[in-house]
Amino acid sequence: MARISLSCVPASWYCSVSLLSLGCAPRQRLLLLLLLTCSALLLLGVYQSQLWGPQRRAGGRFNKYLSIAETMEATDVLNAALNYGIVVDCGSSGSRVFVYYWPPHNGNPHTLLDIRQMSDHDRKPVVKKIKPGISTLAQTPAQASRYLQPLLSFAAAHVPRSKHKETPLYILCTAGMRLLPDSQQAAILEDLVTDVPLEFDFLFSRSHAEVISGKQEGVYAWIGINFVLGRFDHADEEDAIVEVTTGSQNQQPISRRRTVGIMDMGGASLQIAYEVPSAVTFSSPQEEEAGKSLLAEFNLGCDVEHTQHVYRVYVTTFLGFGGNMARQRYEDQLVNSTLAKNRLLTAQTGLSEDKPLLDPCLPVGLSDSVERDERTLYLRGQGDWARCQEAVRPFLGLHNGTMSPRGVYQAPIDFSNSEFYGFSEFYYCMEDVLRMGGQYDSDKYSRSATDYCATKWSTLKQRLDSKLFSQQADSNRLKYQCFKSAWMYEVLHSGFRFPTHYPSLKTAQLVHDKEVQWTLGAILFKTRFLPLRDLQQETFRQSHPSWLRSSFVYNHHLFSLCILVVLLAILLYILRLRRIHRREQRQAEALDLLWVEEGEALLA
Repeated sequence: MARISLSCVPASWYCSVSLLSLGCAPRQRLLLLLLLTCSALLLLGVYQSQLWGPQRRAGGRFNKYLSIAETMEATDVLNAALNYGIVVDCGSSGSRVFVYYWPPHNGNPHTLLDIRQMSDHDRKPVVKKIKPGISTLAQTPAQASRYLQPLLSFAAAHVPRSKHKETPLYILCTAGMRLLPDSQQAAILEDLVTDVPLEFDFLFSRSHAEVISGKQEGVYAWIGINFVLGRFDHADEEDAIVEVTTGSQNQQPISRRRTVGIMDMGGASLQIAYEVPSAVTFSSPQEEEAGKSLLAEFNLGCDVEHTQHVYRVYVTTFLGFGGNMARQRYEDQLVNSTLAKNRLLTAQTGLSEDKPLLDPCLPVGLSDSVERDERTLYLRGQGDWARCQEAVRPFLGLHNGTMSPRGVYQAPIDFSNSEFYGFSEFYYCMEDVLRMGGQYDSDKYSRSATDYCATKWSTLKQRLDSKLFSQQADSNRLKYQCFKSAWMYEVLHSGFRFPTHYPSLKTAQLVHDKEVQWTLGAILFKTRFLPLRDLQQETFRQSHPSWLRSSFVYNHHLFSLCILVVLLAILLYILRLRRIHRREQRQAEALDLLWVEEGEALLA
């Protein structure tokens, strides 16, 4: 029969404990059972935290991004545990306010806050926009706080009143304000910093109102996209990973989930942002100076000592490289070169409707005109996509293999282990009329673009009237689709040097059926140190990150119970020793009395 020997109990209690019976006195048996039960409960608590802790975290992550992908639920404003944050995007054409919320941090220093956009009782995002842009107040900066008052009142009405004092407010200004002189920028920001706290009691300080650079805006957009896609979580077995070398000395490479790069082509500008996992080497001091201005290294974690969330991101913006501005530059060149050639050859090409200039970047048979400096150039579509590619390529301004006449440095891309998302014009060029948005395939795209350009303008108009294109397509899209499709192709493959058979580019308008704003990345970055409050309050949890909150409380009560049992056992043991001592005294007295009586009997 199996027996357990307890060598840690007092010698007077020493006994053999059978699995079926306890060969001890009733009181001893009770105390031994208490000790064994206490030990078993402790072991069970530790095992439970080890067994269920990681699974609960993994399940939480899955449910988190599943809920983002599904229908947005109304935010539970009655939940006192929720925290809130407000970001005002002061753009060139108008300003928008976004309200976000997040539950308490789970205490793991390697986990980011679970920030989501707030939704009202109708399940609609809490967003409000006003026009015009704040930069229009350059001459009247004292009106800045009054200008934002409708947005801040809107946010204040949705954030619970009891949470206002602890809700951070960030007012971030972009393109429009960047164009103003520093003095006018400072005057507008000063009015906000001075007057906003007089009416609203949000957590707002001087550092919370600023004009952000294009580089910051690009980084925030990159953070927001990757957060929604779950790329900042720990990698699972099926995830693609990368080896990351941080700037810390003596730091071993980190294996973590691969992030995605983003490309966004608007009407006026083009932007690209992507992580550079490996340390960058430069061929010259000039290249190093230019490269470092385009590289941003930051820590999204709440502890600067932990490098799990240190990211090195290349981000730059190319002004004039958007779809509309590129077409404008192209037309300017057509006008200038044609007029110069006409003067040289004494010709009249393009100066009248009956002698139009053939444009390979317009659909076949389309008649158009361009006016510059009171001069008109008449065009006729030729619909030759290959020639259009050749015509637009010089406008990339390639210089020593890089984009832009200024020779803008481009950080290396590992095309064998990377992934990109293309937004705005990258998506419109593929989806609006070609109807092939999503996964990019250069061969299929080239064939479809070639066929489109070669289609007669009258046929394209009929297809538009028959609603064979997307709802967003209009005559303007049909008119410039040939040019923009060629421009997008050249930007991607000649400018950024993507291989023609690159398999990991997706074009999209939404992520998980929702538009992801750079403001999400901004509040993630701005609030990255907030979890320190919880971590500093519970150093025990920080020392044992695998013990979850519920397990911590559960084990805490077990420890208290066991300490109480041990103290009770010690008290009972002391009482037992006193009882044994008294018994021995009585036996000694009785023995002495017996000896005395026997002695008296002998003497008698």
